[in-house]
Formats: sequence, C-alpha cells, structure tokens
Amino acid sequence: MADEILTEVIDQQIGVCRLNRPDKLNALNVPTMDQLIVALERFDADLDIRCMLLTGNERAFAAGADISEMADASMVELYYRNNLARWERIRRVAKPLVAAVSGYALGGGCELMMNCDIIVAAESARLGQPEINIGVMPGAGGTQRLTRAVGKAAAMDLILTGRMISGREALAIGLVSRVVPDEHYFKEAVNVCRELCRKSPIALRLAKEAVLKAFEMSLSEGLEYERKLFYMLFATDDQKEGMRAFLEKRPPVFVGR
Repeated sequence: MADEILTEVIDQQIGVCRLNRPDKLNALNVPTMDQLIVALERFDADLDIRCMLLTGNERAFAAGADISEMADASMVELYYRNNLARWERIRRVAKPLVAAVSGYALGGGCELMMNCDIIVAAESARLGQPEINIGVMPGAGGTQRLTRAVGKAAAMDLILTGRMISGREALAIGLVSRVVPDEHYFKEAVNVCRELCRKSPIALRLAKEAVLKAFEMSLSEGLEYERKLFYMLFATDDQKEGMRAFLEKRPPVFVGR
C-alpha cells in the first residue's frame, strides 16, 4: 500500500500527519482514511507527543472524497461498508488536533478539517460542501458540524448551493480559527502547536473534552460537567505547578500528571 499519509515529529512533541495523494488533490479514499486513523491514534497514545497537526499541501488540504470509490455503489453496499463510521475514531482523539489548510478543503476535506480543534487557513484556501452538485449531500458530519460552527443561515447557504468560500470569508463566519497569508499557513499552524505544547497536557485534554460536550448537552448539564472536570484538575501535579509558578512569577513546567 502506498504511503497515503506521511508522518513526522517536530520538536519531539508535535505529531504531523500529511495527506499524500497530490495527483488526486488529496481526495479521501478508504486506504487514506485508514492510514490517517492509525497515525492519529498512534500519536494520541505516545506520551511524548503533546499536540498533533494535520495538513495536506499548498494545492489542497483535501479536495473531497474519492468519488471513484462510490459512484457505482448501491445503497445496500454503502450501508454494509459503513465506511463513514470510521470517522468517529478521529473525533475520539484526545489530544489537541490542529489543521493547516491551504488550497481546497471541500466535501469530505471540509468535514475532515472540521474534526480538528484549531484550524489555521491560508487566505486563498477554498472551502465548502459541494456534494449537492453531484446529486448527494454531506455524509461525514457536514450538515451537523458546519451548522454548529456557523449557524443555520450560513450552513444552509453553503450546503444547498454548494458554493466555495475563501479563507477570509470562512474566518468571518466562524468556520476557521485563524487566516494568514498563503506562505505562512503551515508555519503559523506549527506555532500554534508549539504554544499548546507549553500548556498542561491533562488540562488541554479535559478542556477539549468539555468544549466538545457543549454541543451534546443542555447548558445546565454542560455547566455541571465543566465544574467536575475543573475540580478534577486540582488532583494533578500540573495544577500545583501552574498556580505556584504564577505566584512565583516564573514560567510553569508542566509534565502531564
């Protein structure tokens, strides 16, 4: 099997996964998704890795799903394959996951991007859910995550028209976290990862967990959940170190315990 995903480690703490189908604009097929999930879960289990970065190349983060895999499939075949269920494993990644997005992030590529926690996009990035243009609709979370990210009006516009938007427009509607000039998108994403690596690993994991729960719980349930996680952090060495360092006016040294 070809290396659909290239991995590397930056600063001994940042696990990088790079989509590697340049001839297909990083279209997402089953082997690519399988390799990506394995790579992310391996980094997630590695105690030396504090943050993960997902990217493609300058032309495309991922231009969508590989249509050749499904064009002639029947409903029954797709139902039994249930390939989209594997995406749930990406959602369960506990460590912070940063996306560095340039070029196209469309369809499944936009859905994959939305699985990330912080999204750094190039100004010229082209994002959207164009599935309606080929007679289908988003199926890997697009109708749900996009609506939660940008609200009903913007989500309906993007999903029903299938139009693409720029990085700047994506920032304006809340779809991405930061937008930078094209030549700086990867460097900025690495800088975000480096900033996260200076935080308490356990606090990052619990904070991420609490934010994700906000989309699944009522406000009162979410507040109670947040409160419990906050109290839990007072059983960690990192909490003691962080507050002691604040009082002593020095940088904290977090160890993840």
